[in-house]
Amino acid sequence: MDWIVPFILTVITASTPLLLAATGELITEKSGVLNLGVEGMMLIGAIAGFAITASTGSATLGIFAAAIAGMVTALVFAFLTLTLMANQVATGLALTIFGVGISALVGSGFVGFAIEPLPALNIPVISDIPVIGPILFGQDFLVYFSIFMVLASGWFLTRTRAGLILKAVGDSHDSAHAIGYNVIRIRYMATLFGGAMSGLGGAYLSLAYTPMWAENMTAGRGWIALALVVFATWRPGRLLAGAYMFGCISVLQLHAQSAGINVPSQFMSMLPYLATVVVLVIISSDYTKIRLNAPACIGKAFRPAQ
Repeated sequence: MDWIVPFILTVITASTPLLLAATGELITEKSGVLNLGVEGMMLIGAIAGFAITASTGSATLGIFAAAIAGMVTALVFAFLTLTLMANQVATGLALTIFGVGISALVGSGFVGFAIEPLPALNIPVISDIPVIGPILFGQDFLVYFSIFMVLASGWFLTRTRAGLILKAVGDSHDSAHAIGYNVIRIRYMATLFGGAMSGLGGAYLSLAYTPMWAENMTAGRGWIALALVVFATWRPGRLLAGAYMFGCISVLQLHAQSAGINVPSQFMSMLPYLATVVVLVIISSDYTKIRLNAPACIGKAFRPAQ
């Protein structure tokens, strides 16, 4: 039973970047914008956070830099798709390619550097409680922030007027515009929020999960975050459960190898992506559920009537 606490701790750390990025994408998609550039924004956030932290010695500045870098990248996407009316799918894919390239270029000078990981909370006495202490009170700031943000997003979407307006814009931008809401501005704000959260998801990888920089270190987590939003059928509660389920699958390979289970490591590494495909196929087969919960105007361009 000694393996339980280390296993849960690794699941939490593996799930946090997925939860951060997926929460941002959920709010973005709720406004009717489909941003497939999550992978690129995570990479840009990862290198921005790592570069600033390594240069200044301040993880706080690194976290802010990652969020701002993600927002700036999302701003480019928003300008192209919301102002210039570019295709959202093509622009998102281009953003991912751009993120892979620019992060590799900027990060070339930081390969081989190592930094101290984000400090854990560690409350005296309470953090020393067996099992519960290290799991609940031994995490770093971004772990608690990720859980807070997904819960806050659920409250925002269901309990606030601004959240209801956001959903109205995503479900019928023409109707929302007709009653006086600024659809473009609302979608800009949702897209920038998604960029900031994706940047933080990337920063968690380079500042806490593996406190170092490696080219393309997100390894497809941005695509899994996109799949998580569909898996959750655009509901924050399901998003939280889904992120931790995928995090559990991701760390199985590590614990299977340490336990001496004779399964090829390549197969274990493939499991998160295989699970993503299987889940998407199962969810997509229920078209009614997708249609009932998906924002009706997702991916559709909006041009205000003159």
